[in-house]
Amino acid sequence: MTKDELRIVFFGTPEFAVESLDTLVKNGFNIVAAVTMPDKAAGRGQKISQSDVKKYAVAHGIPVMQPEKLKNPEFLDELRSYNAHLFIVIAFRMLPEAVWAMPALGTFNLHAALLPRYRGAAPINRAVMNGDTETGVTTFFLDHNIDTGDIISRERIEIGPDENAGSVHDRLMTLGATLTLDTVRHIIAGDLHTTPQSELTGDEQPTPAPKIFKEDCLIDWRRTPEGIHNHVRGLAPYPAAWSNLTMGGAEGENETTVKILATKLTDGLVAPRLMPGELALISKHAFAGTGNGTIELISVQPAGKRPMQAPDWLRGLRPGENGRQPFLK
Repeated sequence: MTKDELRIVFFGTPEFAVESLDTLVKNGFNIVAAVTMPDKAAGRGQKISQSDVKKYAVAHGIPVMQPEKLKNPEFLDELRSYNAHLFIVIAFRMLPEAVWAMPALGTFNLHAALLPRYRGAAPINRAVMNGDTETGVTTFFLDHNIDTGDIISRERIEIGPDENAGSVHDRLMTLGATLTLDTVRHIIAGDLHTTPQSELTGDEQPTPAPKIFKEDCLIDWRRTPEGIHNHVRGLAPYPAAWSNLTMGGAEGENETTVKILATKLTDGLVAPRLMPGELALISKHAFAGTGNGTIELISVQPAGKRPMQAPDWLRGLRPGENGRQPFLK
């Protein structure tokens, strides 16, 4: 089969998927349809929001399907009508067998991790939160379970010690597009060599990467500075780590919340000794105590306000005035 003969249906929703879709289109592949999430109301005004994949598909004249239920007979009939040879899935939802088993050449997924590590919805966040020094992207054929199919190919990148999830996301998005294109070319050539995930050993044992919820983002100031630093950068810029702010010390009542967007590790020699969550402004630097030392706060976002430099935020709280002692808990 040639590139011109190959018919592809693309499944995806966010910006991460668009990069691969755009790469395929620019390289002359025939995307006969795109499947994405239904439009939804978002924001205060509840304006109808379209997925990034839908916006791209409409702009490039690609037919769009937005099924509420993937087992709906009408959707399956419409999907079948495109006579696709290959399905590609990137940042979508779990497909039933009735969908992924449909095309003759199979269905492959691009996953933002080095499978079998970080199976699940939040692989990038979890890798950075855990302090991993490398990650990558994987293409694999779908099977009955989430992220367990035979691996087609993987590519690795290093994670910098101060790099956040947003930066890793953008680099993997670009790398993933290249790997997706390479995978399709190998499928056409018929020279794939897949590897069952069960054959991988050593440090590559399966690990979960469950969806991030608000409670997962709360900072535990009793952790080590390294643990807190990884937690913060693994959730930056979105959904962002957060903490409760009190103005009466450790036992004060919760007044508001604040997002912690960036931190910096300190050697402990230039930083004050502080209780976990205790805040201090010294020499134009904002510090917070942890369970084992001190961490510097670089940028924060108070509730209802825009992001700002942490020293400016802490200075505005007027610590020490009339017994006002800011504390994170």
